Amino acid sequence: MLSGDIVSFHCPTRLHFGHGALAAVTRIVTGAGWSRVMMVVDPALVGGVAYKRLIDDLSRAGVEFCEFSGVDPEPKDINVDGALDVLNAAGADAVIAIGGGSAIDVAKAAAIVATNGGCIADYEGVDAFDVAPLPLIVIPSTAGTGSEVSGAAVITDTSRNVKMAIRHARFGPAAHAVLDPKVVATVPGHVAVHAGVDAFVHAFESYLSKLANPFTDAWNLRAMRVLSGNIRPYVANRENADAALNMLCGASMAAMSFGTTGTGNVHCMAMAIGGLYPVPHGLANAACLPHVARFNFIAAPGRYAQVAEAMGEDVRGCDELTAGRRAISAIEALCDDLGVPSRLRDIGVEKAALPEIAERCHALNYNRWNPRHTTQQEFLNLLQTAY
Repeated sequence: MLSGDIVSFHCPTRLHFGHGALAAVTRIVTGAGWSRVMMVVDPALVGGVAYKRLIDDLSRAGVEFCEFSGVDPEPKDINVDGALDVLNAAGADAVIAIGGGSAIDVAKAAAIVATNGGCIADYEGVDAFDVAPLPLIVIPSTAGTGSEVSGAAVITDTSRNVKMAIRHARFGPAAHAVLDPKVVATVPGHVAVHAGVDAFVHAFESYLSKLANPFTDAWNLRAMRVLSGNIRPYVANRENADAALNMLCGASMAAMSFGTTGTGNVHCMAMAIGGLYPVPHGLANAACLPHVARFNFIAAPGRYAQVAEAMGEDVRGCDELTAGRRAISAIEALCDDLGVPSRLRDIGVEKAALPEIAERCHALNYNRWNPRHTTQQEFLNLLQTAY
């Protein structure tokens, strides 16, 4: 935390978590008096057990609903437009999102435009809309983005090929988030890996942020401990309900923190790459993470030592530098165990694009709170190292 800074910590989302938590959704809807809801659902979940149970519960309670499942893996403005068409045609008075970060962000964006008008590009940036969105319930099907509790949505503007961040601390987060391990039990293994690494990066970068503070430190250290300790057993067996629930909780903890602190260079690089290539956000994060971890080390070795301890490394008797370097080793081992690529060339990035990616990285505000100041040339050097 920078000397003289005043930091606001705000998380208005009500969390409902535990085995069988999905049953809370119908109670929330009927208790609020919503009579017609739009379901934004990940297409992979349509026809699945969790989704069928949800719509059966709503039907028995007399709640009318419409469905939108036209969500791309990396959500686009055209997905938001499609969701709005369905929402407006049905006259929905609330939105339920069930899916990963893509479905959740499309639902958030549609809820914003439904009450504010225009198109989602009108609200790029921070606090750019004034009217509260439609009420939103979020049921994450991946343990990763933490979008259920963050005040942000990330949507690709297809006319500019850039990822837009739409942020609003007061109106952005969902009213309710429901974390049920059964919902994440059927996610494909590679999706579980990408999402889980994304969640860890949120906690790691938030902990290293220049805006880190005692409140976010507590959440982030716990999140890194929970995520690094459960991601391996969860990826190995997504039906491991305890590991799945821990992953969901860890992802939410990290997201509650980075909404206050921001992230850093890993997200700069992943966002810039994602604007140019159809690379899943979590995969881009995973490929960049070890390189950024090494780059940032000299700026905060003491913090790295705490990360190492949170990840289960034995740092007793170690000096600060030695302990901190064990965090880097632990991160590299985690990525190796999960089988994620560590080179940008392996995720489809072309070497000729690196200068443009560096320029985009430097223009993003994520680097503002990175612990180590990074020039455009240093971004290019970092990208070349990662290539």
